Amino acid sequence: MKDLVLAIDQGTTGTRTIIFDEDLEVVGKSYSEFPQIFPKPGWVEHNPEDIWKSVEKTVKQALSTGHVDPSRIAGIGITNQRETSVIWNKKTLKPVYNAIVWQCRRTADICKKLKNKGKEPWIQKKTGLLLYPYFSGTKVQWLLENVKGLRKTAEAGDVAFGTIDCFLINRLTGGEVHATDVSNASRTLLMNISTLNWDDEVLALLGIPKAILPEIKDSSGLYGYTKGLAFLPDGIPISGVAGDQQAALFGQACFIEGEAKCTYGTGSFILINTGAKLIFSRYKLLTTAAWRINGKTTYALEGSVFISGAAVQWLRDGLEIIKTSADIEGLAESVEDSGGVVFVPALVGIGAPHWKADARGIIVGITRGTTKAHIARATLEAIALQSYEVLEAMAEDMGTPIAILKVDGGAAQDNLLMQMQADFSRSEIVRPNVVETTAIGAAMLAGLASGMWSGLDDLKKRWKIERSFRPLMPEGEAKTTIARWKDAVAKL
Repeated sequence: MKDLVLAIDQGTTGTRTIIFDEDLEVVGKSYSEFPQIFPKPGWVEHNPEDIWKSVEKTVKQALSTGHVDPSRIAGIGITNQRETSVIWNKKTLKPVYNAIVWQCRRTADICKKLKNKGKEPWIQKKTGLLLYPYFSGTKVQWLLENVKGLRKTAEAGDVAFGTIDCFLINRLTGGEVHATDVSNASRTLLMNISTLNWDDEVLALLGIPKAILPEIKDSSGLYGYTKGLAFLPDGIPISGVAGDQQAALFGQACFIEGEAKCTYGTGSFILINTGAKLIFSRYKLLTTAAWRINGKTTYALEGSVFISGAAVQWLRDGLEIIKTSADIEGLAESVEDSGGVVFVPALVGIGAPHWKADARGIIVGITRGTTKAHIARATLEAIALQSYEVLEAMAEDMGTPIAILKVDGGAAQDNLLMQMQADFSRSEIVRPNVVETTAIGAAMLAGLASGMWSGLDDLKKRWKIERSFRPLMPEGEAKTTIARWKDAVAKL
């Protein structure tokens, strides 16, 4: 009986594998971190082999902890850190260089030169994205220009490029399938957001051979079957794929135009379903493909906050003012407010709606009376205020306020942070029973294609609320805090 779905959630700092039943209850799960590589200031890399080992380890452990017979798995769903880019040899399946991570800023000069040539409006209209080192296209250009002999092998079609989903699909199928889904492809800076095909003019601009690119497929549908793996039997279908943030939007059951979610992870990512409509933002939000099912595409607007949970990690590892990330809530609650302290955590530049790659973090308002508790509270406020700015821009683009925001990710379990989000955004914040909605989204997409669920209405019934938060702070006080935040951001 095939009554389970296995979801591989390959993230920036680790990989999580979760096995779900038809009621979206967790049957087995496992998580494993892998090393981050920082060759130079502003550069971030991963060893793709470390990623692959983490997938193998977590799949084995999830099957073991859940006492799951792999023959029960109806399909595999994959969700992943999106813009992270890897090129590998098609025959050996070995990477030719480390994966360049979405956080990496090494292509800032490439982006700046293209901006100076006036290419950004043209790029945005074609791809829905901005000229920023965040996206895959300039990472691929850098690899082709800096890895000895790579351009020659690329032009000969001997190597393959992909985001991490694509790399994993290739490995899981024994090298037989080179494909990605429309949501991941929409983050590469190489896909035309209107035609949903690789754009020949953008490829020519960046000097990227089309021969290295994967096939673009639906987010829910058959990709291929497992083959030649030590940790899974042959023949299990890979049937659902989506970039992590689009998977979370799907996993939050935001199936209707106007429904929005925020995932609090390393960064915070807010997406709103815009239906079949392509909306190009006036506020530098990104136009992206949310998913494609049975050939029908749903689009979204996205605002990316680069540093959220990572700011808490910095307090833990850099300043050492907390021992564990979970300690921040209690420390922040020990003071009534931040004491006028404002922390703008632009530790790797700042994303939407500002998009300043060279910005650096600042803390303002420090006095002799400032304690680590005030800095902790200012950090939580910064996470909520960055998301508020994105929601503010999103509401302007959509022409309507966002009344409800569904939340997920690790930091969504912080009740103080969620209350701050409600206070600043003046929205109801809704937290589901299971906050690992990125993995749930991948499972949903895989299960739909495998026949475990009949459709979106069937899935919607299985999504459950754990708690909601409504604004408690007086609106005048919230506006004062927001104004203080905006003054600090203006100093970047």
